[in-house]
Amino acid sequence: MDLELTGKRALVTGGSRGIGKAIAHQLALEGCSVCITARDPDMLRATASELSAATGHRVVWSAGDTADDASVRAIVASCVEQLGGVDILVNSAAMPAGQSAPPKLAGVTDEAFWGDVNVKVMGYLRCAREVAPIMAAQGWGRIINISGLGARSAHSIIGSIRNVGVSALTKNLADELGPSGINVTVVHPGLTRTEKTAGVVAAQAERSGATPDAVERQMGAATSIGRIIESDEVAYVVAFLASPKSVSITGDAIACGGGQKGVIHY
Repeated sequence: MDLELTGKRALVTGGSRGIGKAIAHQLALEGCSVCITARDPDMLRATASELSAATGHRVVWSAGDTADDASVRAIVASCVEQLGGVDILVNSAAMPAGQSAPPKLAGVTDEAFWGDVNVKVMGYLRCAREVAPIMAAQGWGRIINISGLGARSAHSIIGSIRNVGVSALTKNLADELGPSGINVTVVHPGLTRTEKTAGVVAAQAERSGATPDAVERQMGAATSIGRIIESDEVAYVVAFLASPKSVSITGDAIACGGGQKGVIHY
């Protein structure tokens, strides 16, 4: 299937590593010019060079912090200057999660809560607010928000709240921006293999006395397909949602965590 992405221009936040990097890679493979952003310029530079070489398509970068209004404005301006515009926004920048057990109620601090929500929820809003007028002027756009299956479970107070917040943001944006030709969706990854997974598995193996292979099998057993999802497999879903062919899907959530056993969503 031709996703009709050749020549489209994409901005991917949190694009220097993990799921964001996989998404940037897949969009470039589909023919997009891509601008990745994160806070570390050295890592961005290296990732952009790596992805350009791997895909044969243009991947540029702009360092910044989605927790700051002025920084977001500068990121979008840089993306437009380098690529000539923006057709697709993938919001993937977030505070690290899943590296350790989330705090219980007594351990949830104001700083941790607002820091997390500012980056993931308000940060997504800031980026959408900057690109929406550009997309509306051209009559077409796609905004894909990377959230997480924490929106559907109570494993973490902050994690659940931030992910539900992203879902609510998505639906509001979809209804407001739809008449301008802009589709907005939210993707819920579950347990996904990234650069940090091996360290998490090793630490858990050390604590439990099990082998890393046994720990990973146990983690994967929680999914319907019986394994951890790869970051590329999340990126395939995002690439379709970024495509003109996804026009019938907006305001909705797509889960790509390998299935949650025993849970029905409709």
